Amino acid sequence: MKKRIQHAVRRAQFAAAGAALGGGLGGLVGKNAASTGAGFGALIGATVAEKVGPADELKKRLKRGDADAAE
Repeated sequence: MKKRIQHAVRRAQFAAAGAALGGGLGGLVGKNAASTGAGFGALIGATVAEKVGPADELKKRLKRGDADAAE
């Protein structure tokens, strides 16, 4: 249950960040573009959260990349 909650929270955080970025960029154009940009940003953010996975797994991937680069 804890893992499901963490997953939902992570997805919501990424969606919120995407909505903020999309809305900000769209706001440079106009009100309608800000609304549309926020929607697309939230969708993209939630999708990225699904693909990235837990932060621990991402850290392991980065550490492996550093080890490969050192060789």
